[in-house]
Amino acid sequence: MTIGLVVHYSDSNKKNETIDSVMPSYRASYHFTTPDKWKNDPQRPIYLDGKYHYYYLYNHDYPNGNGTEWRHATSTDLVHWTDEGVAIPKYTTSNGDPWSGSVVVDEKNTAGFGKEALVAIVTQPSAEGGKQEQYLWYSTDKGKTFTSYRDDPIIPNPGTKDFRDPKIIWDHQINKWVMAMAEGTKIGFYESSNLKDWQYMSGFMTDNIGIVECPDLYLMRANDGIYKWILGVSANGKSAGQPNTYAYWTGHFNGKEFLPDHSDPQWLDYGFDWYGAVTFEEGKDSDKYNHRYALAWMNNWDYPHNTPTLQEGFNGTDSIVRQINLKHDGDTYRLVSQPIEALNQLTHTTDSLKQIEVNGSKTLHVTGDAYQLETDISWSEIKNVGLRLRESTDKNRHVDVGVFAEGGYSYVNRAFTGQPDKSGKYVESRAPFDLSKKNVHLKILVDKTSIEVFMDDGTIVFSNEIFPELNDQGITLFSEGGTAIFKNVVIKHFNKTNL
Repeated sequence: MTIGLVVHYSDSNKKNETIDSVMPSYRASYHFTTPDKWKNDPQRPIYLDGKYHYYYLYNHDYPNGNGTEWRHATSTDLVHWTDEGVAIPKYTTSNGDPWSGSVVVDEKNTAGFGKEALVAIVTQPSAEGGKQEQYLWYSTDKGKTFTSYRDDPIIPNPGTKDFRDPKIIWDHQINKWVMAMAEGTKIGFYESSNLKDWQYMSGFMTDNIGIVECPDLYLMRANDGIYKWILGVSANGKSAGQPNTYAYWTGHFNGKEFLPDHSDPQWLDYGFDWYGAVTFEEGKDSDKYNHRYALAWMNNWDYPHNTPTLQEGFNGTDSIVRQINLKHDGDTYRLVSQPIEALNQLTHTTDSLKQIEVNGSKTLHVTGDAYQLETDISWSEIKNVGLRLRESTDKNRHVDVGVFAEGGYSYVNRAFTGQPDKSGKYVESRAPFDLSKKNVHLKILVDKTSIEVFMDDGTIVFSNEIFPELNDQGITLFSEGGTAIFKNVVIKHFNKTNL
């Protein structure tokens, strides 16, 4: 069945109806959500037999019990998902519950479980004091169920508190498997010929971005034809005024160690709620180095349980899947993001406005709670310009997206609508903005509990949770300190996928 929450009636004269048709719902219209209970970290999807196989950390005992397991979903388009149930259950071995890791298709049968067996290497807290160690699970039924290889770890804890989230790739340079491991503030690199026996190669030290998690390593070709390796991590840069999302470095991986182009990382998202991100290859026949896909958990460990969806029995939403490309920009290579094209198939109606001149504010006649809005904004002199979305009829509640020229930054501000941070610290996410351009291109994805903003072809992205009242669906354009021109305003209203 497609992921969603369905109410079954005992009266045979009544057909099954979705929750949305019975009562107001905060379940996302087109974002992936857990069918029930809890989800957090995504695991990198793989492509097998015409489908993407996606595993994620799931807790069927939430909120009254702990421990995660790997739940499975499949998709042919990365938009519509089918629930496949739990693939790696918790507490079935002496080593506790399965945490994050990664799964690969063993096309060459290097591990000996059979050609195209699925091999997952997963962090579990061992029976000996809860040490984080790495265990191997394998599947011979195309990922429906996994079997534990053995009770002993394939990589024991080397004596560090944080030792988790192994990410595996096949490196054609050395014709071996390579693993990136989160080890506190270090990323460790390991190699193996058979996925069972691993040798340590080197470590990459990070600085001032907290404990790193969910490492990522892959090769991409930039728009100038140059190949670059990307090393990514989920990291916390709040102490340095940076995001708490996905940090990455471009550079070179020589099969043993990673050599960055610059010591400071760049960030793939400037919002508050894009964590535990994974990137993955296009599944179908294509040049896998030209682009990748990415998705993340839309939540934050500072407020993980604050959501109105708990009233409906679940807590867990992912970002949309985005396409990432590598762009040469001056002396820097940077990742840029765009919503995947497949989202356009959800469009059921479109509103288009060629040009609107705004000095003050103008409220559109268009409303909605599940759509993509795209526009170009230009100005000569301005203090503040943007849009107020999910706005209440009295104009008091809204989430703001814009450019604050006086401060030299772009922003998403959720202070005036429902949102998860009760401390009030994380209400406006910001990113640097080059004011000399005097224009900005915006592509904004709005859903029941989220907003994702792609600025200037995805050079800057913000992903934030928001909890507007369900009837707050207004759209207002605004400018302060001058006149702004909004051109080519196109609003695509999306059908629901969570039925």
